[in-house]
Amino acid sequence: MIRLNLVLLVAIVLSALYLVHSQYESRRLFMALDRAQAEARKIEVEHDRLQVEKRAQATPLRIDKLARNQLQMRTATPAITQYVQYKGDTVEGSQP
Repeated sequence: MIRLNLVLLVAIVLSALYLVHSQYESRRLFMALDRAQAEARKIEVEHDRLQVEKRAQATPLRIDKLARNQLQMRTATPAITQYVQYKGDTVEGSQP
């Protein structure tokens, strides 16, 4: 009878230790999940901010200003436009 009681006592102690370990592991994983979700929110906010900045940088007025100032580009007019006509590849002896 005493041997059975000792076996049951050891089983209960081991079960209690396993329960404590499981709860600790559960809390640790929950904290890691919470940190990961906070990091995901932070990255999403940063992504949204960068998208807004990208749209602001790509406005037609800004691009036109950069093209004129930094690249010294100008608007094409008929006076400076050169037209090229394509006559096709002609080989000697062939008919056009």
